[in-house]
Amino acid sequence: MTGLWLALVALAGVVIGVLIGNAIRQRRDQEVLAEAEAKAKRMTEVAAADAKRLTDEAAAEARVRLREAKERLEQEFARAREQLDAESERRRAALEQETERARQDLEEGRSTLREAREELRRDREKVEQIEERLTRRGEQQDARALRLDENEERLDARERELQTEAERLQQRIAEVDRRLHEIAQLSREQATEMILAKLEGELEREKAMRIRAALEQADAEAKRRAQNVLAQAVQRSASEVSAAISVSVVPIPSDAMKGRIIGREGRNIRAFESLTGVDLIIDDTPEAVLLSSFNPIRREVAKLALADLVGDGRIHPARIEEVVHKAQQEMQSYIRDRGEEGALEAEVVGLKPGLVQLLGRMHFRTSYGQNILKHSVQVAHLSGLIAAELGLDIALARRAGLLHDIGKSIDREIEGTHTEIGAQLGRRFGEPAEVIDAIAHHHDLELSETLYPVLVNAADAISAARPGARRETLESYLKRLEGLESIASSFPGVEKSYAIQAGREIRIIVEPEKVDDASAVLLARDIAQRIERDMEYPGQVQVTVVRESRAVEYAR
Repeated sequence: MTGLWLALVALAGVVIGVLIGNAIRQRRDQEVLAEAEAKAKRMTEVAAADAKRLTDEAAAEARVRLREAKERLEQEFARAREQLDAESERRRAALEQETERARQDLEEGRSTLREAREELRRDREKVEQIEERLTRRGEQQDARALRLDENEERLDARERELQTEAERLQQRIAEVDRRLHEIAQLSREQATEMILAKLEGELEREKAMRIRAALEQADAEAKRRAQNVLAQAVQRSASEVSAAISVSVVPIPSDAMKGRIIGREGRNIRAFESLTGVDLIIDDTPEAVLLSSFNPIRREVAKLALADLVGDGRIHPARIEEVVHKAQQEMQSYIRDRGEEGALEAEVVGLKPGLVQLLGRMHFRTSYGQNILKHSVQVAHLSGLIAAELGLDIALARRAGLLHDIGKSIDREIEGTHTEIGAQLGRRFGEPAEVIDAIAHHHDLELSETLYPVLVNAADAISAARPGARRETLESYLKRLEGLESIASSFPGVEKSYAIQAGREIRIIVEPEKVDDASAVLLARDIAQRIERDMEYPGQVQVTVVRESRAVEYAR
């Protein structure tokens, strides 16, 4: 490349010189030529210097690159040598390992061969010993065969003797049977019947014991599962329980208002009582009058009307009739609002307006002092919680719990039980079959077709059994306790019976000589079934049979 550069530079100088010479030849050929030659010389020298400089730089660069290439080659050679050494070392180690394994395999093979030879020697000795034993055994067998022949002859003789003895024993047994029949004055059939009767009694006790064990096991498992489900439902549910009474109090601004309420010769109070059907009690209670009626809807209408009259101040028969009519219209809206609130609180949607109105009427009904609407809302919540624990439809369970006592809203106006009336209402308003089943059979679980009556029954029992939820009159309470004790005392073998825990348990003391432990189980079951069939009671009644045996002796 450097030579080419020099040639180009020289050619350029010659061309320039020729051109300059041609231009100056006409004027000053010699001067121009000399000057061109001088310039060409200078240019040649400059080009030569540049060429030399470029050549030196190229040579230096070539030496540097050669040195770098040599260094790279040496490094690659060193790496290759190291890899070769490492590979050689690895192969040497692998070869040594293979050699060591081969040596170990050889040693193991030699050891196995020695063991095989030793075992073969022992087997040979055992075979020789077995041959000796077989030889001795053959001799012993021959001797034993001789002894067996002798024993067989003796056994034949003994068998003949035993047969003769068996015949004598059979005759003796027949004689003993005959004498036993004569002594006992029983025939074989009578003795057989006696034994069978005894066996039947024993089998009856065994059956009772087995039933008791099975019932205890099933009861324990059912209680465990039920307690778990009910505990989950109860601890997750909280609702207030209120007891409605038959008297409402209406405050008045002053006692002077009492005279205006009574009116001249009592015309106002007579008009008020005849229009509302509620007794108006005006006594010495300061700044208050009482409204008394067993119909809560009438009492609420009277309360609204009286409060309106007292607030307005105009009290006369015409005004009373107008206000009572207005209160009756407002009561329909009030009932609908209570029904909507109950459905909203129970998280039940899609109820027909007629059902909502009937739900509102339940706000004014009570059962043993428990508000039916609040009770139904609580049963709805508990049914939903139990359904969630059992993996059933929660919304359907809540709906069934809310509507399970819907028949009580009109059961005083229509013939039939509240379950029958409620089932008819459910069909009329197009409720699902599961809800109708729960309404109709939450007290008769044997007739139920789905699981929802069972859920509602459990939730109903929980709501009714909470402390303070329900109350009953002293007369009905005493009558229920007496009924429990009379039913228990009517069974044979019962010595005493006591109704305890407010009638939720009946404790029965039996005569130990007439009722055994196995029969006590059957007795408790029979009494429980009789109570279920013949009595009405809230919640459940526990039947406990107590059997006590005493042995008394005196030291003199």
